[in-house]
Amino acid sequence: MFFFGQSISLIGTWMQSVAIYWLVYKITGSVLILGLVGFASKIPILLFSPITGVLIDRWSRHQVLIVTQILAMIQALILVIIYFAGSIEIWQIFILSIMMGCINAFDIPARHSFVIDMVEKKDLGNAIALNSLMFNGAMLIGPSIAGVLLAVEGEGICFLINVFSYLFVIISLYMMNNIPSVPLKQRSNIFKDMKDGFKYTFGFPPIKYIILFLALVNLLAVPYTLLLPAFAKEILQGGSNTYGFLIGSSGFGALLAALYLASVKTPLRMGNIIPWSASIFGIGLILFSFTHFPILSFILMIAVGFGDMLHTSASNTMLQNISDDDKRGRVMSIYTMAIVGIAPFGSLLIGELAKSLGTTITILIGGAACIIGALIFLRKLPDLKKLVFPVYNNLSYFNKVNAGIQTDPGNVISATYKLKSI
Repeated sequence: MFFFGQSISLIGTWMQSVAIYWLVYKITGSVLILGLVGFASKIPILLFSPITGVLIDRWSRHQVLIVTQILAMIQALILVIIYFAGSIEIWQIFILSIMMGCINAFDIPARHSFVIDMVEKKDLGNAIALNSLMFNGAMLIGPSIAGVLLAVEGEGICFLINVFSYLFVIISLYMMNNIPSVPLKQRSNIFKDMKDGFKYTFGFPPIKYIILFLALVNLLAVPYTLLLPAFAKEILQGGSNTYGFLIGSSGFGALLAALYLASVKTPLRMGNIIPWSASIFGIGLILFSFTHFPILSFILMIAVGFGDMLHTSASNTMLQNISDDDKRGRVMSIYTMAIVGIAPFGSLLIGELAKSLGTTITILIGGAACIIGALIFLRKLPDLKKLVFPVYNNLSYFNKVNAGIQTDPGNVISATYKLKSI
């Protein structure tokens, strides 16, 4: 129920996202304003995620998602009303973007943490892969439909479809009557819990380096999406169709990444996937920055989407598997800060770089940052694996993922040997 309801809703969300950025660029013609709109939609996530992570560890994630989806539907409805009233202005888009950012500060970490409420831990890797499949299937379908509708009907129809798409996920969430409603652990002092969450996240090197690597990539590389309207129009000499198909191609690549991720049986292998997937992302961006032909650009965007989503999903899987249950909401809130909350500064930085250096050089810089980060992470990887292994051993995890290793002391040697092979 969650998969199908959320899939339909995400298609609408992607349609609105594509349409709103196209509308902003059509009104202003400024990549800097595009960056500012991106900043407005993400900065609440950076500011509020540390607190929302604590609350999500206390509250029912199921109930949190119902509330956030209803609020997101109201936000979309306000956008529709303003647009069809013919009075939409940039400042209104900024306010609505901030409103959506506040909602997402609760929704995104709750949604990631909610996965483990629906499945047993032994199925977590496949559940995250299925979640990525859902997200990226929508990323493939939504922008492609939006590109056509923008050319034929305009932005309003995309906004309207998004409003109705929320009904499906809200109904599906209400139909889930067997989800645990009791929070994992109650605590009294929010600020102490928040401090403990940061201490836990950045005190354990495997979690720390995954988070820092995500932050680097999402600061300098992922905001390339904000430049795609300008790239489609100025470099590829196209219109909204070209922009929509660029996003759709990236979504197709991300869909392939989700399918590949579902085939990975041992979560520890995510440690290897993290650096090489980021390298694919970086190389794809560098090659994409030099293209002037739409077909070649679409092909390269498949590689970009594949590397980007594989890096994010592999990091997600690894974090959820090595995090303590009572701190998972806080870890995922910091994860959300790294992938979404850092984006406001990335949006401003990318917007300013594009204004000063041009769209092509800015995308190239993002690709180079991915490759440099991957090399640093790869160098740290052997030491990180040594620290991760005891966590899996203590959780008796290997025997839960058909790895053929028991957790009693007699099998430590064979477990260590398998770790090296991984």
